[in-house]
Amino acid sequence: MIGSIYIGMTGLQGYSQGLRVIANNTANINTPGYKGSSLQFADMFYSNSNSGGGTMQVGYGLNTAGTVLNFEQGELRQTGNDLDLALDGQGLFTVQDSNGNLHYTRAGQFTFNTDGVLVSRVDQSKVMGQDASGAIGEISIAGLSTVEGKATSTVKFAGNISSSLTNPNEPVVVNSVKVIDALGVEHMLTVKLTDEAATTPGGWKVQLFEGIAEIGTAEHIIFQSGSPDPANSTATFTYQPLGLDAFSVALDFSKDVTSYPSGNLSNIAFKSQDGYGPGALTGVSFDSMGTLIMSYANGQTVKGARLSLGRFDSLDAVVASGNNHFDATNSLSWHTGLAGEGGFGNVRSGMVELSNVDLSQEFSDLVIMQRGYQASSQVISTANDMLQELFQMKKN
Repeated sequence: MIGSIYIGMTGLQGYSQGLRVIANNTANINTPGYKGSSLQFADMFYSNSNSGGGTMQVGYGLNTAGTVLNFEQGELRQTGNDLDLALDGQGLFTVQDSNGNLHYTRAGQFTFNTDGVLVSRVDQSKVMGQDASGAIGEISIAGLSTVEGKATSTVKFAGNISSSLTNPNEPVVVNSVKVIDALGVEHMLTVKLTDEAATTPGGWKVQLFEGIAEIGTAEHIIFQSGSPDPANSTATFTYQPLGLDAFSVALDFSKDVTSYPSGNLSNIAFKSQDGYGPGALTGVSFDSMGTLIMSYANGQTVKGARLSLGRFDSLDAVVASGNNHFDATNSLSWHTGLAGEGGFGNVRSGMVELSNVDLSQEFSDLVIMQRGYQASSQVISTANDMLQELFQMKKN
């Protein structure tokens, strides 16, 4: 009977641990990236004895064999914050704590701190990324709050240049041709095209002006059967704004420009140019491949480092360590990689992964734990009553 009390006590201890696991799962039902766990039960050792010519095995109660994490993906919920990230796949974000230790997490609630470093909003641990060479380090936007301007290098046109002008000596004029210098200042230039078909079939002389000052005269651009000759469809000039360094500007007539007969009507016009001025940082986000995308007020985007992800082969290689973190217990079962590759999954910006705890399952398990605890308690009570009865018999 003493043995029965001991066995009942192992049941109470085991089911108490089971209740604690359920309580922890339930308490973290709203914790982003939380992975539920379940307690594993096993029977204890046995003793063998011979009784009546047979072998009798007597067990010694209930044992707990540790917990097992459930790494099923939780629901991905939209937040509207571009720095809230979720992983649609098996990967985990890699973070580094203040002591330099690496951890892994599915809770992608990130922000940039005052130093411009991407950190977790939970504990300020640094989020790890990989640069173009594959080196792993922090992700930072320090020094990237502005982007320099770029002087125009190519100007494109669209429309038709009439090849049947009444007065071929009268140039076709294209006004409001915009170019931008390296400081972002716009300059409006004028292009004049003069028919030289008399000396060069399909040829047009190209001149560039700023106001009345001629910047230069280029070689011919040539059309064949009304379409640009690929080898002679660009006119290049060196333009030097007042007080600034000179830069090369190519006037590109290779696409969307024709030269068909249309009398004195030519509708050739400025289409686009590739220069831009300096711009301030207006937004930061990550694409599905985990690449940092920085957007600037001048319409430019710049790509940065990619998020460094971890992935494990076996649940035996990972343990929960708190603060939404997981640690590797067997480095041989862990892999480092990037989103969109090798099963690491894709990054979903503006979303967080919710806890994967199934509340209905937890409540079902709770009833089972309660019944087991009650049964173990009843065993102890019954064994105690039997001992009391035995002691009473001895007194009599």
